[in-house]
Amino acid sequence: MSDTTPKSIQSPCVRNCCLNTDDVCLGCGRTLDEIRAWSALSNAERHEVLQRSEHRRRQIQTNWRL
Repeated sequence: MSDTTPKSIQSPCVRNCCLNTDDVCLGCGRTLDEIRAWSALSNAERHEVLQRSEHRRRQIQTNWRL
């Protein structure tokens, strides 16, 4: 019998926790509120957070290069 329960999306934390002035982690790109809420989020909500955080990380990297 196979388990059809979807696996929980793991935290994107890279153990490089440092918040900028907008309370966005420079390591994973999540906001402080998203980090705090992570354990209570559904997989769909986690997926949305991951999309937003990836966008933020790209923005942060682009700004560092300027």
